[in-house]
Amino acid sequence: MNTLFLRLEGPLQSWGLRARWGERDTTDAPTKSGVIGLLGCALGLRRDDARLRDLSDNLRMGVRVDLPGILMRDYHTTGGGRYSTIASTGGPRYHDEPYIGGVLSAEVTKGRIKVKINQKTGEPETDVSERYYLADASFLVALQGSPDYIGELATAIQSPVWPLFLGRKACVPSTPIFAGTGQFDILEDALKNLLLSPRVETAWQRSRPTQLRLLIETGPGAGNRQYDNIGTPSRRVFRARYVRETWLRLEDGPAPINTMEG
Repeated sequence: MNTLFLRLEGPLQSWGLRARWGERDTTDAPTKSGVIGLLGCALGLRRDDARLRDLSDNLRMGVRVDLPGILMRDYHTTGGGRYSTIASTGGPRYHDEPYIGGVLSAEVTKGRIKVKINQKTGEPETDVSERYYLADASFLVALQGSPDYIGELATAIQSPVWPLFLGRKACVPSTPIFAGTGQFDILEDALKNLLLSPRVETAWQRSRPTQLRLLIETGPGAGNRQYDNIGTPSRRVFRARYVRETWLRLEDGPAPINTMEG
């Protein structure tokens, strides 16, 4: 077997591709860096583990969009204000003070981290960010690599070291992520196997799509460039990857198979 299938489905998913500071985006399909991070959780690899780059280099990824979901924006605040009835007396505030709930700064004094203070109110600063999610989406991911890699990953996904999530830790899966293995010459052939979750089957009974969007990893110059190939994990450096978009006409494919029922 050279192909591992993953079903990525849940109430919320978020696959950041260009996130900076207060703007936490999501692209419209799982990123390779996000999927490699998921595999890293299954294997128990820490963020700075060099093996994450090996995984990224030795696996090719294809995505089939079964349910595209709905884009949602969350106006997100962290910290700010104050706890209890203790009033601000001015001056710096530090992370180890019991009533501080603000955002930490980069300043450290004698081992104590300063909290950002709003210059107008004198109270801990509120950090505001906009976080984007895909609601009710469902994707089938195919990963191709050597049989040894695929076998190890298939085992790890079914018995993960750490909890698995869909892009962000708040995004929990609603169906088993492991969706089987197989042997296929190319990613397009793998994604023609209509492995469906019960939720996708139900949704398609209401609105049967006539074609599905496929995102196939390809070589330089043969697709759209995006930076989601793991580079230096400890520094969150990502390298370019190329992705080709194509479409699968459902009438050309085999009858649906619900693997969740065996």
